[in-house]
Amino acid sequence: MDFSVLYIGSGQATWNGAVPLAKTGVKVGVIEESQYGGVCSNKGCNAKIILDKPLQLIDQIKALQGRGLDGVPAVNWEDLMAHKHELIVPQDQHGKDRLDNVGIQTINGHAEFVDAHTVEVGEKTYTADKIVIATGLRPHRLDIPGAENFENSTDFLSLPHMPEHVTILGGGFVAIEFATIASAVGAKVDVITRGKQILKQFPKEYVASIQADLKKAGVRFIPDMEISHAEKDEEAGTITLQGPKAFELTTDYVLDATGRVPNHDQLNLEAVGVKANKNGIEVNEYLQTNVENIYAAGDAVDKTTPKLTPTAAFESRYLAAKFMGENNDPIKYPAISEIVFTSPRIAQVGVHLDEAKANPDKYEIEEASYDGDWYRQVENEQGGQLALIFEKDTHQLVGAAEKANAAEETINTIVPYVQMRLTKEQLNDFVYVFPSIAYTLQRRLPLV
Repeated sequence: MDFSVLYIGSGQATWNGAVPLAKTGVKVGVIEESQYGGVCSNKGCNAKIILDKPLQLIDQIKALQGRGLDGVPAVNWEDLMAHKHELIVPQDQHGKDRLDNVGIQTINGHAEFVDAHTVEVGEKTYTADKIVIATGLRPHRLDIPGAENFENSTDFLSLPHMPEHVTILGGGFVAIEFATIASAVGAKVDVITRGKQILKQFPKEYVASIQADLKKAGVRFIPDMEISHAEKDEEAGTITLQGPKAFELTTDYVLDATGRVPNHDQLNLEAVGVKANKNGIEVNEYLQTNVENIYAAGDAVDKTTPKLTPTAAFESRYLAAKFMGENNDPIKYPAISEIVFTSPRIAQVGVHLDEAKANPDKYEIEEASYDGDWYRQVENEQGGQLALIFEKDTHQLVGAAEKANAAEETINTIVPYVQMRLTKEQLNDFVYVFPSIAYTLQRRLPLV
């Protein structure tokens, strides 16, 4: 065999496990047909947060007008994009170096299965005892006439100039985060959704507040609409969308943010009989496919667990421990937190707030507003909300949700508490730096 373990894909679901494996002397190979480090590092999360950060700062500056600050800086999209390229372009090489430096053989090209132990890349074949499929997701593209005129998330994250009128199809993470960015930069923004609800993964009350803020900023939401076709006027550079109910809209730019689909359909899985469906590759509780020596990790997997970067990293580390004989147990997922980078952010972990409200016999909810909290008012933050969810019988913390400028910091503080299922009394047994987000959180805890 050429390798003990061969990974297809080089993102979070690969390198978090491949690197420690290689450091123990295991012969590891990684096949990558695009950029090393995967989508998140090169054309996803990292790029998005670089573009978002200055806009978050501007929101804070706006909140402090007349409270120590005068004047709000303008966004220079071109400069901001240049800054993004400065930080992101090297990630591909850094990702490759990370693997090369520990002795992993990197292979450039598209992989297809020949048999259970063999993959073909171009004119070469490679064999391995174990193969891990970590090919992730790609943007979904609507199958309608004129869809070739639409852009995707990768395109948006490299926009050289912000169009005057941006139209976004979809109501998930990507759609609403990019609507937030485009609107803050000054574009007219329309968001078209097939249903009424946006950001279905998050608490309805918090989402409604975020949507109201976006509407105040000028974002127009067009619900219950399915686009039937699109036409582009090459001379004017505009795109006209049409749908039922005599709907027609002309815009400068259309972002198809209708979801993401797994890449398993491009691997010739039929050659080895690996089971997969439209949601991804089917695996058991060991991340093992129906073919004994083939595994899958990350967003390529069909699972109910959130398809997030940290989840992929966790699965990669699990497989490494399994391959090294350190863990023979089924994968057991910890408390997994989620966030949407709107302004303010919404973050959550554990039991969903809407579920807790629907089951008052099982859960107690402690809710707090930050409008009267002096530390949050240092930045004149308005509308911040926190909900802590306790199991009624045990009084253990089992979930939390927050809508706030620094929601990621609060929820990150809470993640280990939910994981350890600490009681109300135990939550008060910590001494934090003062003042800080963590200390402010503790002041919101119910007294016992």
